[in-house]
Amino acid sequence: MIRIILSEDQKLLRGALATLLSLEDDIEVVGQAENGEEALSLIAQHQPDVAVMDIEMPLKTGLDVAEAIQKIGSNCRVIILTTFARPGYFQRAMQAGVYGYLLKDTGSDELSDAIRKVYQGKRVINSELSLAVWENPCPLSPREKDVLKLAAQGLTLQEIGAQLFLSYGTVRNYMSEATGKLGANTRIEAIEIARGKGWLD
Repeated sequence: MIRIILSEDQKLLRGALATLLSLEDDIEVVGQAENGEEALSLIAQHQPDVAVMDIEMPLKTGLDVAEAIQKIGSNCRVIILTTFARPGYFQRAMQAGVYGYLLKDTGSDELSDAIRKVYQGKRVINSELSLAVWENPCPLSPREKDVLKLAAQGLTLQEIGAQLFLSYGTVRNYMSEATGKLGANTRIEAIEIARGKGWLD
């Protein structure tokens, strides 16, 4: 029997998924969470084989939970469900050791098959999502991302420099490079583009 935890902040969708998956002879839903904190608690309590999680949840996102699971060395394998084909989310999911990455409109049969494959140690990735990453690799360097993230929090270039131990001129150059790479006209536009792609998460 494959023991799973379901994490989804929309109660109706969570209940529907639990009902459909419980119809499978080899899958048992041992817990349901409405946010990331609760998901982590249930994983620690029940030690499930697989956790199926929404990417965007209150308190902790599905990616936050996946990263926490990786840090504590849990054997629970994560499947992320998302509405968004954002390359940045996908890249972060792969770094967090996520086994499955599927769109929310995935059919219940496809999801139950994905759970079985992930339980066996295989990776299951929606082709549309992997194509989005292939076609939209992040052009920003880690430092350019850092500068944009802090700018998105409302920090001035001087404040960013102080936080990253860089000179004002260096920060300005990083910002200029990032803006150019993203094809943006302004700093705000660059932040919006990078955020929309999931590169600042």
